[in-house]
Amino acid sequence: MNLHEYQGKDLLSSFGVRIQRGIVASTADEAVKAAEKLNQETGTSWWVVKAQIHAGGRGKGGGVKLAKSIEEVRSISEQILGMHLITPQTSSEGKLVNQVLIAEDVYYPGESETDEFYMSVLLNRSTGRNMIMYSTEGGMDIETVAEETPHLIFTEEIDPSLGLQSFQCRKIAFNLGLSGNAFKEMTKFVYSLYKAYVNTDSSLFEINPVLKTSDNKIMAVDSKVTLDDNALYRHKDYAELRDKREEDPTEVEAGEYGLNFVKLDGNVGCMVNGAGLAMATMDIIKMAGGNPANFLDVGGTADAKRVEQAFRIILKDKAVKAILVNIFGGIVRCDRVAQGIVDAYKNIGKIDIPLIVRLQGTNATEAKKLIDDSGLEVESVILLQEAADKVAEVVS
Repeated sequence: MNLHEYQGKDLLSSFGVRIQRGIVASTADEAVKAAEKLNQETGTSWWVVKAQIHAGGRGKGGGVKLAKSIEEVRSISEQILGMHLITPQTSSEGKLVNQVLIAEDVYYPGESETDEFYMSVLLNRSTGRNMIMYSTEGGMDIETVAEETPHLIFTEEIDPSLGLQSFQCRKIAFNLGLSGNAFKEMTKFVYSLYKAYVNTDSSLFEINPVLKTSDNKIMAVDSKVTLDDNALYRHKDYAELRDKREEDPTEVEAGEYGLNFVKLDGNVGCMVNGAGLAMATMDIIKMAGGNPANFLDVGGTADAKRVEQAFRIILKDKAVKAILVNIFGGIVRCDRVAQGIVDAYKNIGKIDIPLIVRLQGTNATEAKKLIDDSGLEVESVILLQEAADKVAEVVS
């Protein structure tokens, strides 16, 4: 589950990570009040107005701007709120901005120059250990740094039996070229950041940039936090932070019915039980010349209600030209699934696109007969390749 920047910063702050302070606003009036409050609390006379969407590269799309007066806070907030922000990580349609974060200016003059770093905490899947990735090249796309100057990216793996050690925090601060108070501040920052990552059951923390201020403080100016969905049952308060407005509405609806659904760009709707079989089905559709329009796993209990809802969700996509149902009857009997398909078809009414059904496993023969005798416009097949070929015929 992804968090907004302001939510991620609040979470980090609760574990002792120094952050760029800010207040979220949904209207221009709220933005002005937030700016005035920050001025009273921090003394800042400049503010950064940041669009709050689940996508990176907001600055490149015009979603992050500096305001040098209260009047500019209002005008910039009015520009950003309600806009469809297009970034390198969004679709061509962009994402609607519902909130802005009014943040204090932390690039103030002082005894030393400011400096920006990159830091993330994530799982190294090849070793099964958590890892801190960091670089002196903060404020840039880490993918660009990895491609052009890979020697400037450092990693530090953490032994799960020992946890993050003090010498590792010092090593990170040293590799970033810090000294004096900034060195001490960075070791505290790294320790608190990793503690937050572990205790929140997160799958990704990305801070870009981590800022060394002119008075040698270390703080998170931005934050990207992804929580592990499988651990949210242990963090009910974090689960409440979910912003469904940032997600595909069809995927949200599918999740409410216990369906695992991911929308794709193709023209063949898929309904399958089991994630592995769903992946194989998508592959064979592609090999046959079609393009899957979705990943949809109805799970092991493909009853009539669930099948009906799956059909309704698939049919919302106007690009779908055919539907392929591929069910393996292991735990669930094929004849029960077939009855569910027939009942769902009748409840929905006439489905105007071809429906190809392939059922294999327990009571597959009875299931095929049930569909064939139903009088519905449904093609029943035995072989998966045969099903894929029929789909390819329809959409070609």
